[in-house]
Amino acid sequence: MRALIFAAGRGERMRPLSDHTPKPLLKAGGRMLIEYQIAALAQAGIDQIVINVAHLADAVCAALGDGAAYGVHIIYSREGDRAEHALETAGGIVKALPLLGPAPFLAVSGDVVTDFDYRRLFAHAQAIALGAADAHFVLVPNPPSHPGGDMGLAQGRVTTARPWFTYGNIGVFAPRLFTGQPPERRKLFPWMYHAVEAGRVTGELYHGRWYNVGSPAELAALDAELQRWPLVLQ
Repeated sequence: MRALIFAAGRGERMRPLSDHTPKPLLKAGGRMLIEYQIAALAQAGIDQIVINVAHLADAVCAALGDGAAYGVHIIYSREGDRAEHALETAGGIVKALPLLGPAPFLAVSGDVVTDFDYRRLFAHAQAIALGAADAHFVLVPNPPSHPGGDMGLAQGRVTTARPWFTYGNIGVFAPRLFTGQPPERRKLFPWMYHAVEAGRVTGELYHGRWYNVGSPAELAALDAELQRWPLVLQ
């Protein structure tokens, strides 16, 4: 399974820090945010990684290179070199689709830090490949910054019924969902709700460590926590 890491946007809530440093390259606990994702993927044996870039694209490419330092192979899906060129999540997937191959792929955000074990997703990828579903989402309890949640979960299927949980920005997708779609600026949600309503999205609720770093205050809080309680990744 290949992975796509979203790293193209500016991160408006993270300004002014993200004006001159790409948000995924900001540090917490002595590591760039995106390095936690790369390490978690490598630990799971996912060593073929696509990173989409736009805002300060050259800085991301220069910092991470071809991935050899992390034991992975990185290629870049370049959407441009400015924040306004970023295609959002759905558009970013469509743009990167030729690099992701024909098998189900994992898509994660470059500003999420978690100890979720990505090996847990291999069985779901296999089920998607066999046609049992079109996607699998990892949900998390609603954080203070997103109390309303995004979607429900019942008997292993994602639903639109309440109570809602928060999409953890971790998902496995069938390429067929995006085949033939134009590579234009578009978010994954609400577009993906058509598959949810059709019962084609499985899901799970993860109660472990998960942080979506959106603002300078959240970055500082995560840095302090990781100094006290490091995230154990290879």
